[in-house]
Amino acid sequence: MHPQIPDLMTAIEITEPGGPDRLAPKQRPVPQPAAGEVLIKVATAGVNRPDCLQRQGSYPPPPGASDIPGLEVAGTLAALGEGVNNWRIGDEVCALLTGGGYAEYCTAPAPQCLPVPTGLTLQQAAALPETFFTVWSNVFDRARLQAGEILLVHGGASGIGTTAIQLAKALGSRVFATVGGVEKIQACLDLGAERVINYREQDFVQTVKEITRNRGVDVILDMVGGDYMQRNLSALAVEGRLVFIAFLRGAKVELNLAPVMMKRLTITGSTLRARPITDKAPIAAALQKTVWPLLASSAIRPIIDRVFPFTEAAAAHMLMESNRHVGKILLQV
Repeated sequence: MHPQIPDLMTAIEITEPGGPDRLAPKQRPVPQPAAGEVLIKVATAGVNRPDCLQRQGSYPPPPGASDIPGLEVAGTLAALGEGVNNWRIGDEVCALLTGGGYAEYCTAPAPQCLPVPTGLTLQQAAALPETFFTVWSNVFDRARLQAGEILLVHGGASGIGTTAIQLAKALGSRVFATVGGVEKIQACLDLGAERVINYREQDFVQTVKEITRNRGVDVILDMVGGDYMQRNLSALAVEGRLVFIAFLRGAKVELNLAPVMMKRLTITGSTLRARPITDKAPIAAALQKTVWPLLASSAIRPIIDRVFPFTEAAAAHMLMESNRHVGKILLQV
């Protein structure tokens, strides 16, 4: 460990399962990087919905992961574990974590670190890893979205949604989105969505069929589940792909599978946090090759709703759970 690295740091703990008030700053030992890991002095941490689920007690960290919430950070490398030779102390990086981001220091596997894109600040870079890894893995790897195809993004104003809209548009696809209020429509249109549907006032299945002359969309990115499941199948085109990343309205439904057979549909999905480093490293490489140049050229950009002081994590979680935000919520350490 570098002599300037302290023995103790401030971290945000979940004192017990419950509401946002169960988040509290505590003193913790600074973690030491294992072989193949780096130690990051955190500048900014991203806030994601899985953090809220973990705080509630419904999304425990995988074995070996930190109990401190936080799945993405940006900062400066403070120490290198054994065998790490492609980074140097002092490099500015953003990183995908399995936990530990709400802290002054955290460790990360070296293959899950990416350089801060040219022209972006550390704060902006902290908004990238979780959403960009998730969107790339699900929309482009699993659902195989192609240029010219139509993507429907549920929750278009969320961190995932604003990322998916921009990436799909930049790579040549048409994009529709659903949102939960009129105030979010223009934000999604500005990011490249061709049509934005307020699901509180419109039936997205009917609207999609009207826009596409009854053809449907090629890919749906869904974090809703529940009663959206059957409706998603109705909104898909022949050979369409439905990809799940969450189930905000529930994971269990009664389903008519006839459209899957009749339209030759594919239903897939994935989680990211518990997957091995060998799964995440190729995603990082693909992002650096294909997406980082788009960020450097300002063709796409991280969308940040609000930045909270590090010790106000509870307020950040309250905003996340209110669904009033557009884009990412961050914690400034």
